[in-house]
Amino acid sequence: MATTSSWRDSYKGMSSDNIKGLCLALSSSFFIGASFIVKKKGLKKAGASGIRAGSGGYSYLYEPLWWVGMITMIVGEIANFAAYAFAPAILVTPLGALSIIISAVLAHIILRERLHIFGILGCALCVVGSTTIVLHAPQEREIESVKEVWDLAMEPAFVFYAVLVLTAVFIIIFHFIPLYGQTHIMAYIGVCSLVGSLSVMSVKALGIALKLTLSGMNQLLYPQTWAFTLVVTVCVLTQMNYLNKALDTFNTAVVSPIYYVMFTSFTILASVIMFKDWDGQTPTQVITELCGFVTILSGTFLLHKTKDMVDGPSLQTSSSIRLPKHSEEDGYGDGEGIPLRRQESSRTPRTP
Repeated sequence: MATTSSWRDSYKGMSSDNIKGLCLALSSSFFIGASFIVKKKGLKKAGASGIRAGSGGYSYLYEPLWWVGMITMIVGEIANFAAYAFAPAILVTPLGALSIIISAVLAHIILRERLHIFGILGCALCVVGSTTIVLHAPQEREIESVKEVWDLAMEPAFVFYAVLVLTAVFIIIFHFIPLYGQTHIMAYIGVCSLVGSLSVMSVKALGIALKLTLSGMNQLLYPQTWAFTLVVTVCVLTQMNYLNKALDTFNTAVVSPIYYVMFTSFTILASVIMFKDWDGQTPTQVITELCGFVTILSGTFLLHKTKDMVDGPSLQTSSSIRLPKHSEEDGYGDGEGIPLRRQESSRTPRTP
């Protein structure tokens, strides 16, 4: 009986708001994970008849399949948006690991992007790490007005973080992407992740404002609400643009985990700085959450490193020379994954 009582006591800390946020975040991951695959199919189909997104084209805007994937992602993002209104970012964001699993499995089945047995182990590690964080996540901060969120955003520590992020984003966009965008995945993903950390903070602020408004305390009268709305719009459009470029240039099963790791890292950092999520938690809880996050990092790293592994000597020989992804889609490659830095092929790709 004493053991049962202590087990129950250990789970008393999860409030009803945290549970609502957890359920919304889980459903969001399902939709977002599937949207990666549908959008990728649309991008490939559009690239066959127009200028590829990775080369600066926007022909995918005329592709219905891409819009299906976009709508699916929007549904997932709405659920994610609502989750941030109820639960802290440290709880919601790591659950994106589930979208990695869905994306990797569907990529293996639909896009024929090989998922090795160790990749499956990587997915399992992501689940374990996410569960660890969820069980030790802090309580949601009690906020009674969007002005409180604005005051938190205007504190020197977060302002300094935001300035660093914007400076890094502009340097990557104007210096590194023109040079390395087609060969280094970190260029596109870096922009998406850095901007994403700011968008999540604004999404959380906007979600809190809407939740308070629906409960009877109108927050739409405050200019801060509309300022957060503007930040969300700009950040989401920027993320969408560079994520499309990353998906069109590199394999989905590589883009998804790397984007998740970087996005989650910067988001948790931003949330800790702005909302002070770790205030009031014991060192044991903080260390446990960090261990859970490291477990997720290990899973995504394993998923990526085994992406190009093949079974059997014959397949290993045939894939000894890695082809750029564009060549594979034109019929030269074997459909396998690509490394982070795409290597030169001995066969020249066909020009569009």
